[in-house]
Amino acid sequence: MKTQLLDGRQLGKALTDRIRQELELAGIKPGLAVVLVGDNEASKLYVGSKQKKAQELGMRSFLHRLPADISEDELLGEIEMLSGRDDVHGILVQLPLPSHMDPYRVQQHIPPAKDVDGLNPFNQGALVLGRPTLVPCTPLGILYLLSAYGIPLEGKHAVIVGRSAIVGKPMALLLLEMNASVSVCHSKTKDLGLHTIQADIVVAAVGRPGLIQKTQIKEGATVVDVGQNRLETGRLVGDADLDGLMGHAGFLTPIPGGVGPMTVALLMWNTLLAFLLQEKPKAVRLPMLEGIHERLFGHLNLPLVP
Repeated sequence: MKTQLLDGRQLGKALTDRIRQELELAGIKPGLAVVLVGDNEASKLYVGSKQKKAQELGMRSFLHRLPADISEDELLGEIEMLSGRDDVHGILVQLPLPSHMDPYRVQQHIPPAKDVDGLNPFNQGALVLGRPTLVPCTPLGILYLLSAYGIPLEGKHAVIVGRSAIVGKPMALLLLEMNASVSVCHSKTKDLGLHTIQADIVVAAVGRPGLIQKTQIKEGATVVDVGQNRLETGRLVGDADLDGLMGHAGFLTPIPGGVGPMTVALLMWNTLLAFLLQEKPKAVRLPMLEGIHERLFGHLNLPLVP
């Protein structure tokens, strides 16, 4: 069997190119503020790629670097300051946070309309109720990727391996919205392969290299690998055995170049969406929002307009 790689790098570029065109046509400059706490090297790389992409698209980009020993209340004060700025339409606090901070409390303080990570309890609840507005970027990017490649979702069995609030849980909810039947597994699931072998689509997001093997995947299934694991050799691998799955899986995301670029691309969409949601009056902003959504997503039938 020939395995087709899902090229997130090419698709992400095509999407961000279209977003750039929409920004230029509308003459608008959304502002994205990223808050980085501490000196985590991986976080610095992620933040750098997000800032670079925002600047390439003509958005305003603001980086707020804070020391690792800052108190949680001081971080909340920084978020409150950004929340009140008219030139900041999206706020993203880069995860993970230092151990003395409560990520839930931090995300709770980001206004729902500026929550471009989609982690505020209001936005998570809206997704549960089937009325998504700002949705976590990684699962949204995966859904875009699957839809763009014409991979059928309705009636298919999807197994999500991972239950985080940023990937696993919202991924399951989005696939349910697309009429897939969804099972959620995780690192504690016994006999994981008994579940994944039945799946048409497997999304692996645990952070364990080699967790998903060829023997656990039925021939022709789609495997989406969210894992980002750095081996001692320096090689970047996912949660799935990419080499073993080649010639067995029907569709497969590469590492790198699969899910990562889609996450950044959909962050740019969320920033644009946040800008439009905050524009007034309502009678002006909604036709603009619906028009842009239709041009970017109409061919994919994704339920993203609030």
